[in-house]
Amino acid sequence: MADMDMSQYLGAFLDETDDNVQRLDDFLLALEKNMVDMDVINEIFRAAHTLKGMAGTMGFTNMMGLTHAMEDRLDAARKGTRPLTENDMNLLFKGLDTLQEMADTIRGGGNDAHIDVSDLVAQLRNTAPAPAAAAPASVASEAAPASGGVSSQDAEWAKKANQEGSNAYEVHVTLSQSCLLKAARAYMVVNRLEEMGEIYRAEPSTEALEKEEFEFDFKIYVATPAVADEVKATIEKIGDVQSAEVTEVKAEEAAPTPAPAQVQQAVAPEAQAQQAAPAPAPAQEAPKPAAAPAKKDGAKKGTQTVRVDIGRLDKLMNLVGELVISRARIERLVQEARLRQFDETLSQLGRISGDIQELVTKLRMVPVSFTFDRFPRLIRDLCKTLNKNVELVLEGEDTELDRTVIDEIGDPMVHLIRNSMDHGIEHPEERKAMGKPEKGILKIAAYQEGSGVVIEVSDDGAGIDPERVKQKAIERGIITEDRAAIMSDDEATQIVLLPGFSMAKQITDLSGRGVGMDAVKTKVEQLGGQFDLVSKKNEGTHVYIRLPLTLAIVLSLLIKVGEETYAISLENVEETIMVRKEDIKTVHGEPTTLLRGEVLSLNILGDILGTEDLERDRDEYPVVVVKIGKNKIGFIVSQLIGQQEIVIKSLGKFLAKIDGITGGTILGDGNVALILDVASFYSTKG
Repeated sequence: MADMDMSQYLGAFLDETDDNVQRLDDFLLALEKNMVDMDVINEIFRAAHTLKGMAGTMGFTNMMGLTHAMEDRLDAARKGTRPLTENDMNLLFKGLDTLQEMADTIRGGGNDAHIDVSDLVAQLRNTAPAPAAAAPASVASEAAPASGGVSSQDAEWAKKANQEGSNAYEVHVTLSQSCLLKAARAYMVVNRLEEMGEIYRAEPSTEALEKEEFEFDFKIYVATPAVADEVKATIEKIGDVQSAEVTEVKAEEAAPTPAPAQVQQAVAPEAQAQQAAPAPAPAQEAPKPAAAPAKKDGAKKGTQTVRVDIGRLDKLMNLVGELVISRARIERLVQEARLRQFDETLSQLGRISGDIQELVTKLRMVPVSFTFDRFPRLIRDLCKTLNKNVELVLEGEDTELDRTVIDEIGDPMVHLIRNSMDHGIEHPEERKAMGKPEKGILKIAAYQEGSGVVIEVSDDGAGIDPERVKQKAIERGIITEDRAAIMSDDEATQIVLLPGFSMAKQITDLSGRGVGMDAVKTKVEQLGGQFDLVSKKNEGTHVYIRLPLTLAIVLSLLIKVGEETYAISLENVEETIMVRKEDIKTVHGEPTTLLRGEVLSLNILGDILGTEDLERDRDEYPVVVVKIGKNKIGFIVSQLIGQQEIVIKSLGKFLAKIDGITGGTILGDGNVALILDVASFYSTKG
């Protein structure tokens, strides 16, 4: 019964875990640069504390235990009793990776039980100082006055809260006698109050609450701008909460101050953890009020966002696609019937459906930071593995792409980064000998260009040596020595994009595993994008990936080859031209023409597709000019129909692997048109 009760929260738990793990990753990277930055340590502590509580609530004990060990190590650093070392940072990063592994396992339907964290927990515990003697049970109230009134410390806290515009409350929570998950309910209470303001302390301590070391009631002291009735209503909405009595703590109603030594003993470590307080004051000094946290947001505003399952957005996008198709069919029927009275209504329908389409497209858009955020950690780990010094520069993280594109481009990006780190950027001593700065630069930038997005990965490393590439290609029989002699450096560089070609001197964990640059290029082209590589020896390498904003509804060029209609994404189309018969010349057996002084290779699309063109012999031919990497290719077609928004439909798993076809679409007349991947025609031909 308890499992059923918590299973409904699993999705939200995993989403929150992902967010907290990413926050921890960012903060740990910042902390590694300055291991005494208390603001960052406090932020890490809070994120770890939240993660620990959530894991405990859901019953993932290994995850909770590991996070608790990480939290204790950070607490020791926060109190100044044991400064962090490089080994500590490595352990914390290892702990973070293990937490992510646990989350991935849970997401896959498993749990954290089979992941052994005992050794890692022991290492984290060994680096931490021995815990301070626990406060006796009689003092577990954390400085609560024996008289039952308000202590001077509470009064000071209440006074400070009032000065900051908050109310200070004692919230006495009583759980139902039938409650099965007391710790879980206590955590939910603490979490709700943290959302409303800042928790000062708990009776018993929050650690005791987590261990269910209480009967059925406990007290939480919280500072919040909310009024008492609002706090009461919020807490009583939580399941198994029988009642919540909210009493204001008055700043002027202070009881006699306890002896300083007693107060110091009474303040439990967990209370300090909630307060993000500095190290305890010496015994001879009067206790100071809890320090304000680094960031105080006050009461949490009403929810401004809502998490939506990506499957629902996919379904919504499919429905919008059907709407676009139906609109096109209605427009065609009205046009054929010449029903002018429908013009205004159709125009309004077009605007509305266009707005809906734009809105749904934007709903699916996420910033590229969704992928970029994991790169700083990747660079940090690679620097340590390869013993290199590299600075990562990220630009344009707010640039947005469709969520599907973002998900698909992540792995190719990681491969490009590994390639730059392993093959591109030299070791510090090599760079110094060449007159370069010892620290290499790896830049990842994203920016919008036309109707798509460009992602650029560049480094200032060794670059690609065209002569070495030629030699390797000759050895493998890819090119002849005669061909190599007349190849330009740029043409030689493009050889590294051929399937299976690798310049790796030896197989490492980072590269040389059969996943070459061709795999990255292929993935980009599968997404309807373009891949471009520019490199200069000893100066560095630039990779440009051009991607469409969305994969669902795209602007395309409709063409006819014979009697069949096809669509080509406008992302790939450079221009359309008409070429006169006498302007077509044959060079090396291939038809070509001159386009503004440059030679343009021509291909008859009907021959490639195996479609009969009934009008082969004509005075003028329509040509679609397509840019593939650095090359421009012309495809001779039967007819240019025009531009149209199309909805990309999958052809199903049996037809998914047909070369040159990326999908199908339904036209305004109800017929199906195949969508061509013209880049694959060129690579197949080449």
